[in-house]
Amino acid sequence: MPRAAPLKYLFPGWYAIVMGLAGLALAWQRAEPLMGDTALGVALVLGALAALVFALLAAASVLRARWHADAWREDRLHPVRHAFVATLPVALLLLATVAVALLGPSVWAAASWWAGSLAQLTVTVWVLGRWWRGNQGADVKAGTPPGLVWAGVTPALLIPIVGNVLAPLAGVPLGHAGWAAAQFGIGLLFWPVVLVLLLVRIALHGMIPERLLPTLAILIAPPAVAALALLQLGAAQPVAWALWGMALFALLWVGTLARRLRALPFTLTHWALSFPLAALAALTLHLAAPGGAMALLGIVLLAFASLVIAALALATWRGLRDGTLLAPEPAAPVVAATA
Repeated sequence: MPRAAPLKYLFPGWYAIVMGLAGLALAWQRAEPLMGDTALGVALVLGALAALVFALLAAASVLRARWHADAWREDRLHPVRHAFVATLPVALLLLATVAVALLGPSVWAAASWWAGSLAQLTVTVWVLGRWWRGNQGADVKAGTPPGLVWAGVTPALLIPIVGNVLAPLAGVPLGHAGWAAAQFGIGLLFWPVVLVLLLVRIALHGMIPERLLPTLAILIAPPAVAALALLQLGAAQPVAWALWGMALFALLWVGTLARRLRALPFTLTHWALSFPLAALAALTLHLAAPGGAMALLGIVLLAFASLVIAALALATWRGLRDGTLLAPEPAAPVVAATA
């Protein structure tokens, strides 16, 4: 079916678009005390757009699984792309969070949150379960994926790990604080593990591929989201401020790569910039007092995140129009790394 051919390349990472739009909606919602109803209106529009994009991607994903089962199987076996499967449950958790923040608790928000929460836990166990495999017996053609190999250690591993810290954002107002806190602990436990693995990989085996450089922005998200979640769970403000400092440093750290990032041709991995920037803006606005320096910084970060996401959306539209996105990526064959 030639018309369906582009769907073959609709790998799960496309749900990062939903993550970016939903995260930006939450950031604008946090700006309501400073900007009034205008911020709330923008948040509602962005939230509705995120839900629409999710619905379109979900329908396309079902067709892809039906018409291109081999491509879906390859995604699950790939040492890097398998981690992006977590963008689907993370998107569900964020949509539930947007619904609760803008419309209040509801049955639909609770259903989305539980679906996202349980799916995220399942994906986390699945991804970490592969780590025990190592390099022994890996045979992608036979359906045996590689385990924890250095080629697969990229910031994308943070998505199935740290996505768990999102649970309290909607879980607490929905009345599931206990489960949300337990799931938060999973992400908090393995976040530093993935960070150490990434730094060891860079030190011993070289930098991640250039086309994956935008995923380094994911390093901003864990401390920013963890702070928002801890505040929802009733943590003290100094804890949130400490995590805000980590997130701001991560932004500055990744910012040293700005020239290299600008030189890259646009790919879907650039959407990795979206949610982390929105999360940092949301946290900054949450900690800000009206009229203070943090309020000004929060508005600046919100504007920056909005401009970046608008540019990403425009580049995505152009890529879809020109046929440069839903196309084979210049990736190496899926093989296990040798010791």
